[in-house]
Amino acid sequence: MTEPLEIVALIAGSAAVAGVSARLGLSSPLVLTGVGIVVSYLPGVPKFPLSPEVVLVGFLPPLLYTAAIRTPFVDMRRNKRAIGLLSVALVLVTAFAVAGVAMLLLPGLPFAAAVALGAIVAPPDAVAATAVARRVGMPRKVVTILEGESLLNDATALVTLRMAVAALGGTVTLVDIGTDFVRAVVLGVVSGWLVAEAATFVRRRVDDPVLDTSLSLVVPFAAFIAAEQVHGSGVLSVVVAGLILGHRSPEIQSAASRVTERTIWRTVQFLLESVVFALIGLQLKTLVQGALDSAVRNWTILWFVVGVVVTVVVVRMLWVFPATYLPRLVPAVARSEPTPPPASNVALVAWAGMRGVVTLAAAFSLEPDTPFREVLLVAAFGVVAGTLLVQGTTLPAVVTLLKVRGPDQAQDALQQALVMQRAVEAGRARLDEVTGPDAPPDVVASLRAWGERLAHSIWERLARSRPDEETPAAAFRRLRIAMLTAERDVVVTVHRSGKVPADVLEGVLDRLDQEEALLSSFAERDAARGDDVLLAPHASNACAHLADEALLTSPATDPDACVDCLAIDERSWVALRMCLRCGHVACCDSSPNRHAEAHFHSSRHPVMRSIELGEAWRWCYVDSTLG
Repeated sequence: MTEPLEIVALIAGSAAVAGVSARLGLSSPLVLTGVGIVVSYLPGVPKFPLSPEVVLVGFLPPLLYTAAIRTPFVDMRRNKRAIGLLSVALVLVTAFAVAGVAMLLLPGLPFAAAVALGAIVAPPDAVAATAVARRVGMPRKVVTILEGESLLNDATALVTLRMAVAALGGTVTLVDIGTDFVRAVVLGVVSGWLVAEAATFVRRRVDDPVLDTSLSLVVPFAAFIAAEQVHGSGVLSVVVAGLILGHRSPEIQSAASRVTERTIWRTVQFLLESVVFALIGLQLKTLVQGALDSAVRNWTILWFVVGVVVTVVVVRMLWVFPATYLPRLVPAVARSEPTPPPASNVALVAWAGMRGVVTLAAAFSLEPDTPFREVLLVAAFGVVAGTLLVQGTTLPAVVTLLKVRGPDQAQDALQQALVMQRAVEAGRARLDEVTGPDAPPDVVASLRAWGERLAHSIWERLARSRPDEETPAAAFRRLRIAMLTAERDVVVTVHRSGKVPADVLEGVLDRLDQEEALLSSFAERDAARGDDVLLAPHASNACAHLADEALLTSPATDPDACVDCLAIDERSWVALRMCLRCGHVACCDSSPNRHAEAHFHSSRHPVMRSIELGEAWRWCYVDSTLG
């Protein structure tokens, strides 16, 4: 098999395994690694050597960039202390702890080589951590911390590795190491910022989605290479550029560019992730053979690998809890974060320390004359395989054991509907502002009806009084898609007749496809695991009203105003509440008029809920019970 065919087979096979594992509800990184291990021992299978240059320059920048542009900068900043303690402090602590254990288990191993091994195995992998975390349904804050850690810890580890490799040659002092570390971080951040500023300047002036997406594909490589050229951290440069451009995306890109970029990067991420984890498994045979050919005894190698894996896992467990709770002894921290995170969430962060491709790529970058190089490579693979196959496979069970709940889909759907409702109201208000006397009345009426239909379709997804009946939005979508199908059939028939140029028909098909894609994006789906009416997941046993009332319903009045206050020409409400029986929106008990309570007394509808963004509680007026 020629090399091009081998590469095509690797990509196709990896994508197929990833697709099947996802369809079966399995973790793709774990399955791909396992399949790669098995395949590596089959006769006739190519070796696919994992070159550090290919991984660190070809794979890592786009993988980090696609994660960075999707990571909310606001959430990263909100959790900066936790992320910093994991991505910087924990990496350094792990590196030196592993170095101590390695020197104890492998006599004769130089300190610099031991630190190099520690730096190699210290950083959890961005891809492995988030892939497993999102699949098992972890709380959002946990996922944000893991993503932030995984994005930034590679820079700390690779800079530490660079210093350790330099120390192996005896050419650096402790002052040199500290200076180089600071320089790598600073120049990495500056390089990423400069690349982001340049990309922002260009993208503000680009309207073509194809050109804009092409520029997006260049950014991670440009950021990485620019930083490395000035001896900065290329990894940190890519992350900084991705965070900045992702945060600015609504301002510097058109809607078409954002949609195209999102699709392209999802495809790139899927293919690279699939290939990367397959390559990890395919390295096992070569690594084991190299270790067996070394002068170190097999039992020593085995105990060395086990000792390094256990050290990596235990150090993380011992670090995360004190790093989470001890800073709260500082009054300023306690005031800024009065509610400490639950121990179950902290335990999840401690257990979710899967390693990945960066660890192996960094290991292969060790010079051939590094003492005990073959054993260090096997230890690095042992950490990757051990954490992926042990921590990764047991993480769902740990989530269940700790009784940790991920994001509530019902509450997410309600928050989405509230935001969409406010957006639609803003659009209709702007329509009233820009509509002049010469505006065609039928066009204005059509736009107003479109906004109302959009708002109604969002609320119809949440709950319905008659679940067996088709909603108006669903009927509109079904009938319009039937029309689009017929329209497309006509265009295809004309195309096959050859009477109209193909490029002319391509524009017609594009318009039809775009409209159908828009309708499909609002496809009706259950907001909480297939239930037609979303019921309260934690209704109080002491209150039958909370147990029986639907959790969500469409507001019957303006969700941004108390209609009773407006009726008396006041706007004095503090917060808004919504009756779950009829959808009436009124002001809270902290408001002067307390119209929500007045609505209960007049209607005897027992349960209301907060309709404020970010709030999910309900209140029963009859039993005075919170749910």
